Amino acid sequence: MIEVSGLRKAYGRTVALDGVDLSVREGEVYGVVGRSGAGKSTLLRCVNLLERPDSGTVRVAGQELTGLGGRDLNRARRRIGMIHQHFALLSSRTVAGNVAFPLEVMGVPRAERHRRVAELLELVGLDGRERDHPHQLSGGQKQRVGIARALAGKPAVLLSDEATSALDPATTQSILDLLKRLNTELGLTILLITHEMDVIKSVCDSAAIMSGGRVEESGAVADLIRTPGSRLTREIFPLPGPAPAGSVTLTFTGDPQRPLVSEVVRKFDVDVSILGGAIEEIAGGSAGRLRVALTGDEAPAALDYLRESGLLVEVS
Repeated sequence: MIEVSGLRKAYGRTVALDGVDLSVREGEVYGVVGRSGAGKSTLLRCVNLLERPDSGTVRVAGQELTGLGGRDLNRARRRIGMIHQHFALLSSRTVAGNVAFPLEVMGVPRAERHRRVAELLELVGLDGRERDHPHQLSGGQKQRVGIARALAGKPAVLLSDEATSALDPATTQSILDLLKRLNTELGLTILLITHEMDVIKSVCDSAAIMSGGRVEESGAVADLIRTPGSRLTREIFPLPGPAPAGSVTLTFTGDPQRPLVSEVVRKFDVDVSILGGAIEEIAGGSAGRLRVALTGDEAPAALDYLRESGLLVEVS
């Protein structure tokens, strides 16, 4: 649904994007995570050509946007909704007026606008607040208005630029739950930018980590968790201190109830000491990371057994 190839963007001597490639499948929630200055927001603005890249191509829903301009680009942008970090609502307009604004720009007739606005406000849980103004709303409610406005033109793709960074944890989760529901019910493809790993854990099917204008790693979250040396895995499951020499880090997905450590101790002549670990709900399932010290004559055989059981085994 979104294909970015060789994207480069510089502001003077500062390179914001340095040959970025990204592929987002139709119907998935794709998260781009990184620290401030990594190039995340520049990437997002290049996807809908709010920023025109210096080189590279952007293709959305099969159409290359980088070759378009004027009316053709404006028509293509109608298939792309945008949610902003600080809501970007018009203070002089009511909730209904803010949601209706893009429909007015598109020339949608009044009766159809009213119907569509009512439908959208019900979808995001704000029915009954049509006549309120932004100053009467909480941060979470303002973001729901922003989401409804982004959906007004029935886009195929929704872009989210740090949409939850200004919200408290409980409100953040409610907005993420809403985005996931919209993804499921409407079949929306969502590309979201965040600096919070919890956002990746909560709603993303795939992810990319950016640093210094480049993508360090990308792919399905479940696949990255099973990839040796994955930075995403290390950041989702931070373990205390550097790994002691000879220790073993076990990463698993699937059923967290299977007593694999007990099985290993029963089957092999080994001792197992647990040094740290964590279990999280990720990409619709459970995953975990455990650091252990495993000693005994049959330690190599025990590690082979864990690998055959589907665990990622990394020896320090």
